[in-house]
Amino acid sequence: MTRKIIIDTDPGQDDAVAILLALASPELEVLGLTTVAGNVPLDLTTRNARLIAGLSGRDVPVHAGSAAPLSRKLVTAEYVHGKTGLDGIELGEPVHPLSSEDGVGFIIETLRREPPGTVTLVPIGPLTNIAAAFARAPDIVPRVQQIVLMGGAYFEVGNVTPAAEFNIYVDPEAAAQVFAAGVDLVVMPLDVTHKALTSADWVAGMRALGTKAGDAVASWTDFFERYDREKYGSAGAPLHDPCTVAWLIRPDLFSGRRINVEIETEGRYTTGMTVADWWGVTGRPANALFIGDVDRDGFFALLSERIATLP
Repeated sequence: MTRKIIIDTDPGQDDAVAILLALASPELEVLGLTTVAGNVPLDLTTRNARLIAGLSGRDVPVHAGSAAPLSRKLVTAEYVHGKTGLDGIELGEPVHPLSSEDGVGFIIETLRREPPGTVTLVPIGPLTNIAAAFARAPDIVPRVQQIVLMGGAYFEVGNVTPAAEFNIYVDPEAAAQVFAAGVDLVVMPLDVTHKALTSADWVAGMRALGTKAGDAVASWTDFFERYDREKYGSAGAPLHDPCTVAWLIRPDLFSGRRINVEIETEGRYTTGMTVADWWGVTGRPANALFIGDVDRDGFFALLSERIATLP
């Protein structure tokens, strides 16, 4: 049986790889892509999602979602992803259509239409759309099978502030609402995504495929790597967002711990921090499977196998 998912995204080069991995995997049925402002503003994240969908050759609807966080001014990350959010290769103008239904409405209507417990949400950007859908339609919350998200950190702490990871920092109020909703959560924090580092050999292998998808992944990764080499001195770039999709396909590649995670929304220096009770010192009940490790070689083998099936 295939697993039905909605990918909520703010592409982003690593978002793009995650989307291609999902669309290339027969274990998953991607019901739609919903876009959110994050890495770049909404008009660009939506454009990028349409470009990625067109590149994949798959028929997947794209819905534009929230243009700003619930209550804060938008923070973006062009310094990481470039002015378009998807710098690295010129893909022209998107021809893949944009659906007329807004992203939040699509999430609500899909969860109401599909049998309860059969749709997984995969947010790989700020959690604005998910929180907005839950607030607008509380009846959908118990219908969600699972939320598998990229965000947060514990041992690695922050990448946008000393305490906060970008996706959570952009809209901490939305994150707090989602983490408190009672849905089964799987969290891919920086602690695991920083172990999913690309290598020169893997990028060369993508380019050697001789396909549009392979060329795009190689070019995106080349662009994305420059920031991490300068910031962290790492040999490659962490493919943050594809970890969510890889977990859905091959959870055996990952290990973690069920813990309590709370979101800091008021801290002077810690706004957006995922307060992860890894050692169980608070006594608060666990609300998330917080992933801490990945079989890197298995992860990249899976990526290579699936990207190779795309045109």
